[in-house]
Amino acid sequence: MRAIVRMLLIGCLLSWTSGEVRAQFKDGSAADGAKIGDENLTKWKTGVVVKAMGGACKGLAGYTPIPVDWPEQKVTIIKEDISPEAKVTYQTVNETVKVMMIKIGYLESGSEAHALVTYEIRRNNILPPDDADVGKYVIPDVNKLKSDVRQFLSPSPKIESNENKIRDLARETTKDKETAWEKVEAIYDCARSKVKYQNGPLKGALQALKDGTGDCEEITSLIIAMCRAINVPARTVWVPGHCYPEFYLQDGEGAGHWFPCQAAGTREFGGILESRPILQKGDNFKPLLGKNASRQRYLAEYLTGTPTPGGGKPQVRFVRQQSE
Repeated sequence: MRAIVRMLLIGCLLSWTSGEVRAQFKDGSAADGAKIGDENLTKWKTGVVVKAMGGACKGLAGYTPIPVDWPEQKVTIIKEDISPEAKVTYQTVNETVKVMMIKIGYLESGSEAHALVTYEIRRNNILPPDDADVGKYVIPDVNKLKSDVRQFLSPSPKIESNENKIRDLARETTKDKETAWEKVEAIYDCARSKVKYQNGPLKGALQALKDGTGDCEEITSLIIAMCRAINVPARTVWVPGHCYPEFYLQDGEGAGHWFPCQAAGTREFGGILESRPILQKGDNFKPLLGKNASRQRYLAEYLTGTPTPGGGKPQVRFVRQQSE
């Protein structure tokens, strides 16, 4: 898949310029409504390798997202390989992404520094709730939602949930449906019927609806936009080479639950047979470094620094690969 393969598996963005918190990562509620299925075990290496080319480099600073725990995913660090020049810290963003922050004060011409971490990732499939239980779920009261969930009701880049064409379609699609589950399922089927799968450049939910074509990013974006248009929180889940949507409903006791679905391909609603590791959740991020940077659907890797008199520039390679 075009944009995601480039962004998640290569993920290299290089800039050379001058001068109530709730741990969703460990919150079991996402899997309480759905059911945990089979486990898949993989190992992944993540990090950055930087080499000074044509002269020394200084003031290098950047970041790269790293996998973290979710109810359906357990992450364990099994190896750290950090060179003496690299200083590493960690930062959580929007409560749904964790990044490795890298600083390199000075790097001699021709020298190389790196920060690489290898993870063991245990990823479970998610099965939908029993048919007898789906009727108990309701659309949450927006005024009572905590900020960590409410953020997924607002428009995001290429997820234009405030556009009349999308809002009207969402209302029309759900007007005769009685339960919250039926409303979201109707949105799911509508988006998949309105946008036929076709690989191509990123264009977002609104343009895909107008064109009638798009790939998994567009179909995911349209499902999310339509959900948000009827006050159902929804967000993007990013895995290597792919993405899919999650939606949020509450049970009769007021507890919230996230349910995934497969936007493109096989029909999977309320659960998903997905073994690839979760890289990020969310679709509206402010870059952590860089001036005047636009908000991003995916928090991409980044490196910046301060020019030196000798004109050295960093050759950067961001790493995210499955390992043995």
